[in-house]
Amino acid sequence: MFWASKRCFDIVTSLLLLPLLALFAIILLVVNPFANRGPLFFVQIRMGRDCRAFKAYKFRTMHGEKMVRRGPNDPIESCGITNFGKFLRKTRIDELPQILNVLQGKMSLIGPRPDFFTHARAFVRAIPEYRDRHRIRPGISGLAQVELGYAEGFAETRTKAQADLYYIKNAGFLLELRLIGKTITTILTKAGV
Repeated sequence: MFWASKRCFDIVTSLLLLPLLALFAIILLVVNPFANRGPLFFVQIRMGRDCRAFKAYKFRTMHGEKMVRRGPNDPIESCGITNFGKFLRKTRIDELPQILNVLQGKMSLIGPRPDFFTHARAFVRAIPEYRDRHRIRPGISGLAQVELGYAEGFAETRTKAQADLYYIKNAGFLLELRLIGKTITTILTKAGV
């Protein structure tokens, strides 16, 4: 019952957010030539449900399309992020195109945050519980995301995987509402990266 209701909620909410996505896409098309030259979208291969690769869509925040983070144990560097890109990340506007992934059935609004596919393959081999977090659709936001923030390296990723498994085991309407509320608070307060 919960999982079917969750999918319906994901679809309805994503459809309601489509006009907002279109509005920001139009604004960014006008602003990008001056503040963030380059393509509007950034497409990244991430690990999804059942450890399958999928293309995640975001508004581009970096110079060009090169990945700045080279390995799963490397820190997330900000040197490739444009000044306008920092604003997009801080306000989480860069994440908005992922509602297209939700409508495709590749993601959910709430769930384990998907990692870069190449890094995720290394995590699957090194962290026993990491594979299990891929039993469900990954989320734009999730328990590990709002409670722990971004994970860097194997030790933090193991902790993140444990939080994701807690979410999967205890998923229900109350936990989902709590995570939606915390996500909205994070966006409004511009907390985190």
